[in-house]
Amino acid sequence: MLSSAGHGATEHGASGHRVADYDYALPEALIAQQPIEPRDAGRLLVLDRDSGAIAHRRFRDLPDYLRPGDILVANDTRVRPARLFARKPTGGRVELLLLEQRGDAWAALVGGRGVAEGLTLTLLDHAGQPAEITAAVAGRGPEAQRLLRFSAPVETWIEALGYTPLPPYIHTALDDPERYQTVYARPAGSAAAPTAGLHFTPETLLDLRARGVLFATVTLHVGLDTFKPVSVASVDDHVIHSEWARLSPETAQRINEAHLAGGRIVAVGTTTARVLETAALRSAGITGSLQTISARDAAGETSALCPWRPVAAFEGPTDLYIYPGYRFRAVEALLTNFHLPRSSLLMMVSAFAGREAVLAAYRAAVAEGYRFYSFGDAMFIGSHRAGAPEPAP
Repeated sequence: MLSSAGHGATEHGASGHRVADYDYALPEALIAQQPIEPRDAGRLLVLDRDSGAIAHRRFRDLPDYLRPGDILVANDTRVRPARLFARKPTGGRVELLLLEQRGDAWAALVGGRGVAEGLTLTLLDHAGQPAEITAAVAGRGPEAQRLLRFSAPVETWIEALGYTPLPPYIHTALDDPERYQTVYARPAGSAAAPTAGLHFTPETLLDLRARGVLFATVTLHVGLDTFKPVSVASVDDHVIHSEWARLSPETAQRINEAHLAGGRIVAVGTTTARVLETAALRSAGITGSLQTISARDAAGETSALCPWRPVAAFEGPTDLYIYPGYRFRAVEALLTNFHLPRSSLLMMVSAFAGREAVLAAYRAAVAEGYRFYSFGDAMFIGSHRAGAPEPAP
């Protein structure tokens, strides 16, 4: 892997990877529009991180690939019902999607014309009637963003007025909004679900515990940039953003003790992987954005995992973007869904298992008719232990 300018940089950036290198063909019919029932009935593609071998299983077979003493770490964020509808003074209807609070105002995406600064919007209830709360447009942001100041704390209204936002590639409304939440979701704050966790049922978690697999949670509130395609030509030039995350001291201690006892750290989803890797970098004393560290890793300028304390507790922002060249320090196995072509999440998975192996697995999943994206099937990437069950025919 090539490093930054002065160390063999190419026209495609320091890593030499083009965004086009992370493309694949996906028939639209394979984009899952509804969650499967029950949650754990979906398929599971198992990719051996060492050999590239592929096995086709069911999600409920996941415990077969985990060992007693492994610790499964999941993101317990809850999707906030941040999709609101409002009416302009002229009677026109607009759609609002709350992004984040900024002081006494909220940044929001606004769908509708003529939403100018100074306008006052009246929020609507689920019957389309005016609610007793308004939003004044206090400023403009990039693209369709506006800064809104509400006449009352919108957090107290959001459950009554809001709808759960779904990804733009899902065109069918959910009968049960809880199916876009994990069974262990707790603190609300995300614009999107950590979808690798949607497959778990209480029974799956009990089965794992009975087999001696540990379970812990971290929090990362997922932002809308998760759905944005990478629009630049070079992987290195993609502009990243930060998301709020927390790994408590108690959870850090559990993870470290499990690792020191010989268990693997298994991340449920890319959001959890970001939290764990941020915590590992802090423990090793490596600073900077994950994007910068990816480049430094590729150049051989950084240190490895802290052996006696793999992760350190933290609370605060962490970067979205890990791409090939980055050296994983904490995550030893990864459970993930199938991601969009040319997406930063596909690049992260490729950083973990290798681009060619991951794209070969995606091609196999397409050929086998797997369901893709948020409500789709799952992939488990790890080094298979001796004696694991043979793949189902």
